[in-house]
Amino acid sequence: MTQLLAITGTIAAIATAIVPQQGSVGIVRVSGSEAIAIAQTLFYAPGKQVWESHRILYGYIRHPQTRQIVDEALLLLMKAPRSYTREDVVEFHCHGGIIAVQQVLQLCLESGARLAQPGEFTLRAFLNGRLDLTQAESIADLVGARSPQAAQTALAGLQGKLAHPIRQLRANCLDILAEIEARIDFEEDLPPLDDKAIISDIENIAAEISQLLATKDKGELLRTGLKVAIVGRPNVGKSSLLNAWSQSDRAIVTDLPGTTRDVVESQLVVGGIPVQVLDTAGIRETSDQVEKIGVERSRQAANTADLVLFTIDAATGWTTGDQEIYEQVKHRPLILVMNKIDLVDKQLITSLEYPENITQIVHTAAAQKQGIDSLETAILEIVQTGKVKAADMDLAINQRQAAALTQAKISLEQVQATITQQLPLDFWTIDLRGAIQALGEITGEEVTESVLDRIFSRFCIGK
Repeated sequence: MTQLLAITGTIAAIATAIVPQQGSVGIVRVSGSEAIAIAQTLFYAPGKQVWESHRILYGYIRHPQTRQIVDEALLLLMKAPRSYTREDVVEFHCHGGIIAVQQVLQLCLESGARLAQPGEFTLRAFLNGRLDLTQAESIADLVGARSPQAAQTALAGLQGKLAHPIRQLRANCLDILAEIEARIDFEEDLPPLDDKAIISDIENIAAEISQLLATKDKGELLRTGLKVAIVGRPNVGKSSLLNAWSQSDRAIVTDLPGTTRDVVESQLVVGGIPVQVLDTAGIRETSDQVEKIGVERSRQAANTADLVLFTIDAATGWTTGDQEIYEQVKHRPLILVMNKIDLVDKQLITSLEYPENITQIVHTAAAQKQGIDSLETAILEIVQTGKVKAADMDLAINQRQAAALTQAKISLEQVQATITQQLPLDFWTIDLRGAIQALGEITGEEVTESVLDRIFSRFCIGK
């Protein structure tokens, strides 16, 4: 059953994360025409409390037949259209954990509600005009945000900062289409079209679309994060670098080479970008079977990372072992980290040799927690070089939105080609309508069931 066909009836779901023996509050959300009736069946509010919209009631959730108390709770009532879904919505605020919320949800289902599908509350908000598609997707991004910058970008989308320019571009295309169709229907009564003016207007629209498309990589970076692998010979200070960077003791640090036997992971935020840092085992030839597995995993991590921090020991300089590892990772975006500079005379640091094609070099003394700021600056410079803005952007499109914008741009280019070829006006409208449809798919003015299924299936149940 598709999402569009599944929006009938009253739905219920647990709207908070379930944490065994730790959650203090659990919320069961119910939306639909029977929501209030279900609440009145299950919830007992002692005294003279008034069942009014946007009012919190205190009481007990009871089994409708046995009258056995299931939980002491609060009830929040939100009547349509002043609710998230623009339907009648009730929320049971129960004690957290597993048992209480599961029991309350089961009672709601037995009282006539059905279990909500993933994202169905937000789907109803969209179908009832509460949100457009860009805002709905921003809600998913906000829930899954892994950094303050990602959260701010999602909030900007939720506030309509993406929808507004898209709607304006679509309106501009509709204005051009109206001009063309007017000439088709009333050619004798109107002056001829100014081809150059039409092409200029289309070029301006296409340029604005290109500006929006430029935010795609930044959006992907904020959503998925940057995967960084710390790679190098054993005992060059990779684990010390991870510990100093993450300000924790995630990795074991000793003077013995080969201490790290597996990939150690840490989650950081650099310049608003989520960063997954992988401290890998020292890469070298070894007969130790366990270490050999760790070395192979290190190679795999380096080959799948977005960025490699190739770490060497400044005290020993560039060695044959470093060169062998470099040959394996030089095809990846790379920063050379010269570690242990506190053990080297400052005059010798500048004379250390390394391959000429390495352009990003950072000096660190990880054991002394020195050079971390320079390392983060270098990482952001790498990001900037890739034309991915790390901060100071109000919005960022996702893959679906980028695909629709790309289609709109292609359609507009086709319109320009049609005009240049001096084809009849009817041909102009074909691709112009295609651009209008593609832009409408972004905000939801024009949308199919398959698009909705794809978007809302990514949501969790209860949102």
